[in-house]
Amino acid sequence: MAEQTVGVGSRVQHSKYGQGVVIGVRLTTYLITFMEAGIHEINQFDEQLEILHAEEISPELETMSDYEKSLIGILRKWSDLQEVVPLGDRWNGGLMILKPKDVHLQPKEIPIDAFFHKIVMLRDRLRVLEQNINSNNKLSDEDKVNLQQYITRCYGSLTTFNVLFRIKEHQFVGEKGKTE
Repeated sequence: MAEQTVGVGSRVQHSKYGQGVVIGVRLTTYLITFMEAGIHEINQFDEQLEILHAEEISPELETMSDYEKSLIGILRKWSDLQEVVPLGDRWNGGLMILKPKDVHLQPKEIPIDAFFHKIVMLRDRLRVLEQNINSNNKLSDEDKVNLQQYITRCYGSLTTFNVLFRIKEHQFVGEKGKTE
């Protein structure tokens, strides 16, 4: 990355963490919210960091509410940016058939692509829920940990659907997967 300091709201790309938005500027680091990897502090001169869209540095010190307002504005501005999660090749164009035990009832056919999209949306909403829990000022640390553990168990319940994902990093990981 070229030696360039950018301000809050700048869009960036990191080869390890993906796309993100700068939410804080420190002396030698950026605090960045990545779409996939959450919040990370990255050295301003990290060669894996690329500036996609630079915003000017704000001369005044920003408060947390200013960060929240900036982040909301950024999310609204760039909300069309969504992660592309590819379906495993063997499932492309496939059909899922749900057949009831009662032979008098009709089976339900669902295109696998549509089902997969719903699974990915569920995963993304769980991640947003996690971020909201982590940033909530009214919850105690103990409450945050308890809710995080519950969400992790939800991910564990969804690991059955990992067979649909082409890329392993996009799959659900429950409690057992995090310790391995």
